[in-house]
Amino acid sequence: MIASDWGDWLPREVETADPDGLDIWYLGCNGFVLKADDGTTVYIDPYLGTGDPPRTVRMIPVPFDPDAPDECDAVLATHEHTDHVHGPSQGALMRETGAAFYGPSASIAVTQEEGWVEEYDLRAEQFHDVAEGQTVELGSLTIHVEPAHDPDAEHPVSYVIEHDAGTFFHGGDARPSEHFADIGERYDIDLGVLAFGSTGMIPDKETGEPTLTTWYSDENMIAEAARQLELDRLLPSHWDMWRGMTADPTALRHHIRSFDAPRTLELVEIGDRVSL
Repeated sequence: MIASDWGDWLPREVETADPDGLDIWYLGCNGFVLKADDGTTVYIDPYLGTGDPPRTVRMIPVPFDPDAPDECDAVLATHEHTDHVHGPSQGALMRETGAAFYGPSASIAVTQEEGWVEEYDLRAEQFHDVAEGQTVELGSLTIHVEPAHDPDAEHPVSYVIEHDAGTFFHGGDARPSEHFADIGERYDIDLGVLAFGSTGMIPDKETGEPTLTTWYSDENMIAEAARQLELDRLLPSHWDMWRGMTADPTALRHHIRSFDAPRTLELVEIGDRVSL
């Protein structure tokens, strides 16, 4: 059973919040909670695991127990990797709240292979396979499923979430591509999340040998992706998570300062809250 370092104060803060528009909390790694002014609450890629030591070692607190939240309308998964689709984190959350799970085909396959329905006493109807080009309406939120380029994932997607207060984008672990340029042309994105990290020596999954590994965008790549998306505000994520792969998001100021987009660098730490 996952045990939080922080107790239940973060989910209680989300549940008692009364946003004037759309508020967003950072859960560390690439996880976020969105709560709209009508109470609609969506978790994106919530991961409460500690990794797979010694290969991947969590460097930040576990912000809440998976059965602590009382309110969640949906869990969105960007791709099938463990820190984005994780039964012990998301299965218990879905069981306690009745939330629906939305994810691309490879993410849905993980939930089936791991037997989430039986393991966490869920219903098959809670799972929804989504693909690029689809739109999901959840309360005051309109969620567009868009393509993403993540060379390490089998089927990655990104999400554009529209609300009367503005437009939020979550790119998963994706890197710059023509997909992002197309999204930037079609949407006016106010706040965009992009994964940022460093290259490090990580034990190979099969041999255990230290291997030069790059999982996320570096400084120049994330700046390129933000320009392609024409972001007003860039919020870098994932830089805090894995031992040997952490990075300094303040360095991004030097990499974006001469470009028209993003206009603002939004730096947050686990547990922080921003508004759209």
